[in-house]
Amino acid sequence: MSERGALRVRLDLLGREIAKFGAVGAVGLVVNIAVSNLLWRYTDIPTVRAGLLATFVAILCNYVGFRYWTYRDRDKSGRTRELTLFLLFSAAGAVIEMGVLYAATYGFGWDTPVQSNVFKILGIGIATLFRFWSYRSWVFKALPDKEGVLSEAEAAVPPVSPAVPGPAVPAPAAAVRVEADTARR
Repeated sequence: MSERGALRVRLDLLGREIAKFGAVGAVGLVVNIAVSNLLWRYTDIPTVRAGLLATFVAILCNYVGFRYWTYRDRDKSGRTRELTLFLLFSAAGAVIEMGVLYAATYGFGWDTPVQSNVFKILGIGIATLFRFWSYRSWVFKALPDKEGVLSEAEAAVPPVSPAVPGPAVPAPAAAVRVEADTARR
């Protein structure tokens, strides 16, 4: 495959990943906002604490969506490690999200229901960028590329010697290059 074709495939895969991540995130956003508004309206829990509780409910929903849909083809070994990292990076995202809500509520006094929702959504948006990067880089690790594994295996195969009887089998390109380099020296 040409380098341009490989780039197109990688961008297509990234686009699909972003779309799936966004779909799961949209469900999480609805859960987060719904739980936040229910807590703000029907309880005496302070704005930021209620927002934090709603964020953790959404995080649990999102884990199920990410593990079993968005990243279902990723490495499934080490679930304890995966869940630990997911919760760690989700907590860091929650700090970002709640930092925005906290600054608006206590820093500027913007705590009407509409203002709380606007800053909750703004915080979610900023935290989502961090979460996308951290989940795909650290939590849901990609399995080794099949083509990369084949290339390494081909490179490890020694070239066929002409003295060996049997059908002629072409040597891998990497082995031919190594022979050519040593012949020049």
